[in-house]
Amino acid sequence: MVRNTHAAFLLGVTDVSVPWETLLLSTVLYVVLPLLAGMATRHLLGRKSDHALGAFVARLKPWSVAGLIATVVLLFGFQARTIVAQPLVIALIAVPLVLQSYGIFFITWWGAKWLKLRHDIAGPACLIGTSNFFELAVAVAISLFGLNSGAALATVVGVLVEVPVMLSLVALVNAWRPACTLLNTSHDDIGKRIHASR
Repeated sequence: MVRNTHAAFLLGVTDVSVPWETLLLSTVLYVVLPLLAGMATRHLLGRKSDHALGAFVARLKPWSVAGLIATVVLLFGFQARTIVAQPLVIALIAVPLVLQSYGIFFITWWGAKWLKLRHDIAGPACLIGTSNFFELAVAVAISLFGLNSGAALATVVGVLVEVPVMLSLVALVNAWRPACTLLNTSHDDIGKRIHASR
């Protein structure tokens, strides 16, 4: 009973009924189709030239960042009243996420060092393990519960917390990089490495 009350307090929903058709459609739209598009793009660009994929990613990156920022701004616009009116709810969502993110990162970092993984493998592995993929959570929450729902609010707060946390962890990974691995990697080098790994 306490758990249900707590969830209702945070998310503003009780007796959640998940429409499986909507959940399946969201999975296809936000997971399957982007994955297939990415695989097809990588395959086509890999056949074109060694550095085509790296150059394409470099051109696409500003647009993807702009799209993410625009999405977060719009979501915060719709949730502004709730955020201002219920700061305690925001704190109850944000503080555990911060502790969870740093906790997972340091545990994973210790595990990577215990396994004696190279820095260029340990760093990305720790960051991937720490990430909560709130961009996908935002999309699914909006599809299932609506733009003004408590679930959407929770995912928006998650994005707000995750972005600065992940940036700080990237800074830590870079600061802990051994001097022998300080390489100036160009987009051409990235494309060649991806092509060679295929």
